[in-house]
Amino acid sequence: MITRTELMLINNSLALMSLLQLASSTLPVGAYSYSEGLEYLTQTGAIRDRDSLCHWLEQELSYGAIRLEAGVMVRAYQTSDLDTIHAWNRWLSAAKETAELRQQSWQMGYALVRLCQTLQPTSLVNQCEAPCNFAIAFSLAAAHWQIPLEATILGYLHSWASNLISAGVKLIPLGQTAGQQLLLHLQPQLSQVSQEILTLEDDQLHSFGWGLALASMAHETQYTRLFRS
Repeated sequence: MITRTELMLINNSLALMSLLQLASSTLPVGAYSYSEGLEYLTQTGAIRDRDSLCHWLEQELSYGAIRLEAGVMVRAYQTSDLDTIHAWNRWLSAAKETAELRQQSWQMGYALVRLCQTLQPTSLVNQCEAPCNFAIAFSLAAAHWQIPLEATILGYLHSWASNLISAGVKLIPLGQTAGQQLLLHLQPQLSQVSQEILTLEDDQLHSFGWGLALASMAHETQYTRLFRS
């Protein structure tokens, strides 16, 4: 007979494995095909080495749109009311500053919803209105798999950082080891920001990432590109 302690350990292990799957770079949502303006920034020389990429990521975590996305994700995670979820989904769509960033979020959200329809047909994520933003779909999948909220935020931020570091490795270019050193360097800030996001009030959901908006707008018309727009 399984004891209560053993059952808790099993549940924790299942939640951890679900988080690893959801935040994995192999999740087929197309995250690898986007650079979020990094391609333009490397072309202009604004980002040219590991230190400048690190500075960009640190500033985005402190002031950028990723905080806003994660804050909305928290609100979708904490409710099962579809009207509330749909309202936050529309709000997040309206908060996207460029067509490129909006299409990225919608495309990745669509891919995750389609995946969840196959993996978990009864999941609430399948009831998200279209177009569904990726942060909304991510939060609903995490809630369905009973991944703790704090771990969900950390997984979302870590996945975001990993994807942009991977883009930087290709674009600058950086060595794989340098990319891993950078990800390790960001761990304390990722942990701190995940805690801060839990305390954000609705009127604190804002972004000062105007640099991202300008880079994204320029990337939309960039002549040669490796990454999607």
